[in-house]
Parts: sequence; structure tokens; C-alpha cells
Amino acid sequence: MKILITTDLFSTTTNGVVTSIKNLSKELRKRGHDVRILALSDSLNSYKDGIVYYIKSLSLGFIYPDIRMPVSYRNDMISEIIEWKPDVIHSQCEFFSFQFARHISKRTGAPLIHTYHTLYEQYVTYAIPNRRLGCLVVRIFVRKRLKHAAKVVVPTQKVGNALRQYGLTNPMCIIPSGISLEQYKTKLTREERMNRRRSLGIPDDHQVILSLGRLGIEKNLEELLVLFAQELAFNQKLTFLVVGDGPARMQLESLAAKLGIMNQVIFTGMIDPSEVQEYYQLGDVFVCASTSETQGLTYIEAAANGLPLLCRKDPCLEGVVFDGINGYEYTASREFFEKMNGILNDAEWRRTAGKHSEEIAESFDKSHFASAIEDVYESVMRQDTRTTG
Repeated sequence: MKILITTDLFSTTTNGVVTSIKNLSKELRKRGHDVRILALSDSLNSYKDGIVYYIKSLSLGFIYPDIRMPVSYRNDMISEIIEWKPDVIHSQCEFFSFQFARHISKRTGAPLIHTYHTLYEQYVTYAIPNRRLGCLVVRIFVRKRLKHAAKVVVPTQKVGNALRQYGLTNPMCIIPSGISLEQYKTKLTREERMNRRRSLGIPDDHQVILSLGRLGIEKNLEELLVLFAQELAFNQKLTFLVVGDGPARMQLESLAAKLGIMNQVIFTGMIDPSEVQEYYQLGDVFVCASTSETQGLTYIEAAANGLPLLCRKDPCLEGVVFDGINGYEYTASREFFEKMNGILNDAEWRRTAGKHSEEIAESFDKSHFASAIEDVYESVMRQDTRTTG
């Protein structure tokens, strides 16, 4: 099968969408498919790097970090892809690269499948200050944008419900994004773990509360900092390790300073993706207060690294967090403190919960993900053949 995957971002940044695309393309190629990727470059130059076509673009970072738009929709590379004639086109972004996907689909007759990764209502105030107006614009935009997709893939029922509320009537299927579990099977030794923690300034007798991911306002890390400050009143032997970077970092550091907890909060900044498993393994419990996730690959990554999870209750946690088994969901600060203290005070439960987390993560392996997506391609192509035949 000739498969074209389109995305605004690819190698220019690291996030859940990019990770999902890399895992999918790698697995599909292992299965013998001819995969090519069309993305926006990080400069005014178009170029090709292996299977990836990069189209020259301009930065729109004044709206939101890493957003870029193509300089032109006329490009020799697009003509080359059309001549290659893909069997199916899998779009991964609703904005600029979607225009290329739609154009190539029209020119080649290849069915267009779209994966909807992001609930933009959580981000809309970056561009439109009036949230109510922004949400209305998102709903209209998404409904009109995706109406020609042969099938829409969503990572969770939460996202599917949102799209139906927008008025989307396309055929839809739920396929959780897969992760590469191999990276997380290598565990730090006890000595390596202690040395890593010491290098970051974590005292040997401290337990580590870990947050890992992009530092954006929508991730609700302010709540975790406030809860951590209150938790210190009961237990001083704690360090909050915040791994990652993003536009909210300065604001979060200012809040930590205002709360008087900077001595026990460590902001690592951006880390090398090849070392991410080592940072997960420095933690004793993974925490997240975000309700903006469509799936939350960091939850699954934390589970794959053997961590218990304590997360704000959200529909996207279904199938990932099982209360009392590998972690807990909370809805109020009282629940947070109760569950946090229970986790930290019971080493045997943490070990058992960690093993359960690893078992749960197995179901999200990228090979299962690729198989499910492959089935979607084949079913849509069969349907397309019947329709055109």
C-alpha cells in the first residue's frame, strides 16, 4: 500500500502527535508499506529528507509556539507526490497541511482519513480572547473542515463525543495512539537511579512527585504546584520534579517562588527524547491535573515505566488508570491529599501498582496501534472501490 501521512509538524518539535506519527510510520514500513510523510519545514526552504517532504513555511509563533504556515500551496514536491499516486492519505492536522491532503486526494482519488488529536477549545484563547466566541469558531471550523474525510479516527471516546457535539456525521472509529514500549523496558539500576537524582539535587531521603510533558497553561500545572505546597505541610521530604518546557514555564516558576517552594521544585527544561524513560524512573508517583488531553500519552509512558498514577479525573483516563489498582483519579484537593499520602506511605502498594501499570501499558504497544490503523485503511479502500465501481 502507498500511504501518505500529512502533518503540520514533524521533526521540528516533539509532542504527542509527532510521536504518534513516528511510531505509526515506522510500524507501517515494517509491514512492507510504502510510506511518505508531508510536513511543513522550519524555514523558507523546501527539501526532502528520506521519506519526508518538507514544504517551506513561515512562523506564526506570535499566535502559539511552533505554529507555521506554508508560503505557497504550489510546490514541485506536491506534484511529485501526486505522480507517486498514494492509495490512501492519512491527515494528522486540521490546519495547513490538511489543505495539501485535500488537494492530493482530489487529484489522485485516494480516500482521505483524518485523525483528530487535539481539542482546540482548550487552546482557543491563545488566538481568540473571547472563549465563547472561540469555541463557536472551533466547532464550525472542524465540522466544515472534516466533512469530506472518508473516516475520522479519534484516540478516545472523549474526543468522539466532542466531535459529535460539533455536528460531525462522518464514520468514526476509536483507536488509541500507540507508544514504543521498547524504550521503557530498560530500567535504571538502584545505583544509577540514586546518582541521577543526586545530579539534579534531589536529597536521598526524598520521595519524588513527577510531572512530565509540555508546560502550557492548559495543562493546569498551577494546581499541582499549589497542592504540592500544601502537601509539604504534612511531609517535608518531598521533591516535585517538573520535566519539560513550554510557554508557561516562567509563569510556573514565578508561582513556585511565590509559594515559597522553589527549594523543593526542580524544573529540568527540555530533555533529550532518548532519555525520557530515565526521568520517568526517577519518580515515585506520576501526577497530572490536565483535563485538556485527548488521550495523554504521558500517562501511558509513565505506566510503562512502572509508576503509579494520580491524575485529575477525566474521560481520557479510561483504560489507563484503574482506581486502587495502578493509581487513582481525584476531583478535589481532599482526595488528592488522601490518595497521595496513601501512595507515598505504602511502598509495597507502590511496587504492586507499578507492575500493574506496566501490564496495562502493554495494550498500547505501537504494533497494536498500527494493525488497527492498517485495518481502517483497507476498509476505507474497499468502500471507496465499491463506491467508484
